[in-house]
Amino acid sequence: MSDLTIALPGAGGTLTEYTLAERAATGPSGRVAPPRSRTAYAAAHVVADPLAGNGAGAPARLDWASTLAFRHHLWDLGLGVADAMDTAQRGMGLDWAATAELIRRSGAEAAGRGAALVCGAGTDHLGADAGPATLESVITAYAEQLAVVEDAGATPVVMASRALAACARGPEDYAKVYGRLLEQVRGPVVLHWLGTAFDPALAGYWGHDDPGDAIPDVAALIREHAGRIDGIKVSLLDAALEVRLRDLLPPGVRLYTGDDFDYPALILGDDNGHSDALLGVFAAIAPAASAALHALDSGDTARYRELFAPTVPLARHIFAAPTYYYKTGIAFLAWLNGHQPGFTMVGGLQSARDLPHLAEAFRLADSAGVLTDPATAVARMRLLLDAAGVRP
Repeated sequence: MSDLTIALPGAGGTLTEYTLAERAATGPSGRVAPPRSRTAYAAAHVVADPLAGNGAGAPARLDWASTLAFRHHLWDLGLGVADAMDTAQRGMGLDWAATAELIRRSGAEAAGRGAALVCGAGTDHLGADAGPATLESVITAYAEQLAVVEDAGATPVVMASRALAACARGPEDYAKVYGRLLEQVRGPVVLHWLGTAFDPALAGYWGHDDPGDAIPDVAALIREHAGRIDGIKVSLLDAALEVRLRDLLPPGVRLYTGDDFDYPALILGDDNGHSDALLGVFAAIAPAASAALHALDSGDTARYRELFAPTVPLARHIFAAPTYYYKTGIAFLAWLNGHQPGFTMVGGLQSARDLPHLAEAFRLADSAGVLTDPATAVARMRLLLDAAGVRP
């Protein structure tokens, strides 16, 4: 068996030998400038401190050196960083105390190199002991987190709120809350529409059971406050709905695709416009994403498609149902690529995907050309198999 051949779990509980492709990894070497034709953010994960308690329900303890180094890796590739969002396990292990510290530290790192940074501001610090949320308590909670993001020098992303979804009674309540918030922000913000595949607690967001019915209300809110909105991130995993909203946006307001299934076509766009990008999958495929967007800058759409095409099967696998466990795949690939010392996550979420799922992610990452050091990836995959009791 060669150094690049490994026995991986396959269909029916069997082991099948797999040999990695012997080719250079996709993407640029060294620092590159941000792409010119599209604004692009990669939503970054956090690295757990393996020596601290990071079990389910425990306060998050981060490996700050690895967490911040990963952000510099994304910036080096010309991508902006979207921090403290669902990819960083908001609502799935990352508590507000750790989140606030993450925002402050990432803000300082971004300022030090003049890099693009947006950070999530939500309501997840509202404790159950405070009683049921109200519209006023939601507004106050949002304002507290917005201040932390703005003080850190980052652009806020006004994240979708579970508390608001629980207490709002219709579209007018969403208009009231967002209207109040947008009146007090210091500069333009990014709105955030997260579908139920990512968080079932957000069912009925914007006051409609069917997301398609919410599009006119969302578009009207954006038109009313366009001067205070940089864009809206849409993660509905429905390309047609995204394009419908995109076509209704006023000039100067971006549609940031969060569609980790159909991002190549949405970013490329059509005769009416295109989507920019704020994607969790970009953290997993950052070198390929950087190369594809720079190809688009030069007008080489064939190369753009060629670079993105093999990443789509990997993205669809990482974000397969239950979609909210996609963070495990992001951290797994970061570990394979040497961006963190171990495959551990806050909340113990590394156990959220089984070994056959991870083995397929390994194969697809190789096919996509995003394993930057195949020998290291194979060695680490062997460690995981051995820990699981898999013997060839």
